[in-house]
Amino acid sequence: MFANRLLKSTSKSFNMIRTIRLCYCPNVYRSSSILVSILEPFRAYPNSNQSIRFFANETITSNKSDDYNDEMLTNMIKNDKIVVFMKGVPDAPKCGFSNAVVQILRMHGASFEAHNVLESDNLRKAIKDFTSWPTIPQIFFDGEFIGGCDILLEKHQNGELIDDLKKIGIKSKILTQHEGDQNE
Repeated sequence: MFANRLLKSTSKSFNMIRTIRLCYCPNVYRSSSILVSILEPFRAYPNSNQSIRFFANETITSNKSDDYNDEMLTNMIKNDKIVVFMKGVPDAPKCGFSNAVVQILRMHGASFEAHNVLESDNLRKAIKDFTSWPTIPQIFFDGEFIGGCDILLEKHQNGELIDDLKKIGIKSKILTQHEGDQNE
């Protein structure tokens, strides 16, 4: 029994080290005059089954059910204009790529609902199967799968994200700031 506990403890430590190594991404991205680091200090976050509101009206929900079917995922995805399946929560992302997605959406002032896939291995597997996309985070706009961090970052850098947000009824803060700069 002791050996079993030790093995579980060692296994958890190994996974944590591996996760940190794979997710460490100290790059800095520049958008207009705004500098965004995809590594920001983590804040403590208590586990909760409650929906909680975050900066820019982000919501994180938790569903402890281990049975995720396509109908359930579709309902989760259609619950908000922007839905992100990520590692961690918006105030404490557990992966540099999830953090980058949060930072980009915050930069645009976009509200979104976030689902923490680390709370359920079944949710992580179900969303990957649902989209046929192998990585997390996964972003949905108005029920449509957009892609992961790389796709969102590319759309942000080439300006497509502003147009995509406009299509779902969200005016980007970056566009508002740019218009304000031109009026001065």
